[in-house]
Amino acid sequence: MFHADDGLAGYVRFLNASKSTTSPVIAVRREDPESGVRCEIALQYTDSMAETLLPFGNNIYNRDGGTHVTGFRRALTAAINGYAKRANLFKEKDLVPTGDDLREGLTTVISVKLPNPTFNNQTKEKLLNPEVEGFVVTVVSEQLGAWLEENPSEAKGIVNRAKLAAEAREAARKARELIKRKGALDSGGMPHKL
Repeated sequence: MFHADDGLAGYVRFLNASKSTTSPVIAVRREDPESGVRCEIALQYTDSMAETLLPFGNNIYNRDGGTHVTGFRRALTAAINGYAKRANLFKEKDLVPTGDDLREGLTTVISVKLPNPTFNNQTKEKLLNPEVEGFVVTVVSEQLGAWLEENPSEAKGIVNRAKLAAEAREAARKARELIKRKGALDSGGMPHKL
């Protein structure tokens, strides 16, 4: 069992202990007393190429994600791209980063707690409660959006990293197309031996 005085932020620091980090830990949290839904999310960028995501619903690891993950991903993409546009960090010729570009190197732990969770099966691999998605979107949009506005130099670093990921993705796509085209031209549609 893992315990940290600062909650999920401490867990993200622990997960990234052997990695080189490129941002501080960003933590958001909110509870809705009426519905009893609580959400806590901590995230941090590293120099890794892979995304690390650990979603939990009522302290149960949801291997296949669910509505809390969908809400987080949607809100993260909208918040960062929205900030970048407002701060004029995108030039006209720039590719707008996709969600995958924005999550490259991101370590995230999502924890939601709710009174009546619904899972896809007995092993609880995926959270299905639709109300959780909207709640997570609201929390991430507001609090991550505010963090980006309050920390412009870190926000610019996150946006620039995503722009590089988008450029690399586009370059890889063009290289694949070129290889495909070259292969089609080389073969000429004729067998090599007659």
